[in-house]
Amino acid sequence: MQKQHNQNSQMPSGESESPFCVLWMAPFLSGGGYSSEAWSYILALSNYLKSHKNSRFRLSIEQHGDQENLEFWEGLPLKMRNLAIELYQSECRLNQTVVVCHSEPGAWYPPLFDTLPCPPMGYGHSKVVIGRTMFETDRVNSEHVGRCNGMDFVWVPTEFHVNAFTRSGVDPLKVKKIVQSVDLEFFDPSKYKPLDLSSIGTLVLGSDLTGLKLEERFVFLSVFKWEHRKGWDVLLKSYLMEFSGVDNVALYLLTNPYHSDKDFGNKIIEYVEGSDLEKPTNGWARVYVIDEHIAQVDLPRLYKAADAFVLPSRGEGWGRPLVEAMAMSLPVIATNWSGPTEYLTDENSYPLPVDRMSEVKEGPFKGHLWAEPSVDKLQLLMRHAMSNPEEAKARGRQARNDMSRRFSPEIVARIVLDHLQEIINNID
Repeated sequence: MQKQHNQNSQMPSGESESPFCVLWMAPFLSGGGYSSEAWSYILALSNYLKSHKNSRFRLSIEQHGDQENLEFWEGLPLKMRNLAIELYQSECRLNQTVVVCHSEPGAWYPPLFDTLPCPPMGYGHSKVVIGRTMFETDRVNSEHVGRCNGMDFVWVPTEFHVNAFTRSGVDPLKVKKIVQSVDLEFFDPSKYKPLDLSSIGTLVLGSDLTGLKLEERFVFLSVFKWEHRKGWDVLLKSYLMEFSGVDNVALYLLTNPYHSDKDFGNKIIEYVEGSDLEKPTNGWARVYVIDEHIAQVDLPRLYKAADAFVLPSRGEGWGRPLVEAMAMSLPVIATNWSGPTEYLTDENSYPLPVDRMSEVKEGPFKGHLWAEPSVDKLQLLMRHAMSNPEEAKARGRQARNDMSRRFSPEIVARIVLDHLQEIINNID
């Protein structure tokens, strides 16, 4: 379903002196990274604008960038679904509108694939057009550089991206760092009981630990889509080299397909059998796969069921599961490169060192560079977190404090609105 946009469309009655409209176009109904990011901004801005009646801005949203996912929509909290309907129905006069195109640049006008164009009527009809995007490698390709330079501004989430985009040729005057927020009220560990992992995890390797109580085992959790970039191979290799069946430890992988089928159990077994890993005398450490959809409302309970979160990714734009886990006071082990360098510290997490940079071998970003996280250092960090639970919990508590101090919805909404106000003032 698509709105009808008209440059001179009339505002609702009583809005003759209405504020400027911010039309945020993103994959709100799709799930995935850009979707959760967009929701983080919209929830922050909506709450802020409702509590500050004198704001010059109104919000409107539209689906853009990816196909709608009914399962994701039905799993959203009712509050978010009601807000989506409310903001979708909000009308804007385009020549008084700041359009935010929150997606990868290939979806921007004119889109390179089948999606609603952003901005909806092309350039020149809106007051300002902002591209909100990111990248997971060391550079931005020439096609995307050109599209970024066609925007009035380009918002990126981290200092890493500011450097990568400007180094690639995007006009430095257009690039602005706008960090993301994390919903600390929703991701609040004090509100939830742990999800029963035994009811959703499928055992792939090792002997089941169902007989052990949750407090008698140490649970590592990782959340990612099944692609090489996410470093699932690094995670499995480190985990299976460090632990064996004698350790009361379990690794739970919440994953979903990315240009692949869902047969993750067999993919893991094929990887292990094709590697140089030797099966320990005491058998493999336990590996479970969660390949069913976990509704958004249940995500905090999933994090609550874990003792540590681990993601040895080769590159991240931001890393939504990382900040969600940190908001839930989980100790996090993550690659100390790309987007997560914006928030990982030695006090609030376990930053994973990089062995070297490697070349992307296939896909549209072939030839770019990304990180190869250290397998042996990951082994040490996972063992250390398990062996020092009080220290790990302390880092988790610090993580939540840092999320609150730097990335709360109130703080990020103010950053966004201050920048929008500055743009409008310069135009006026």
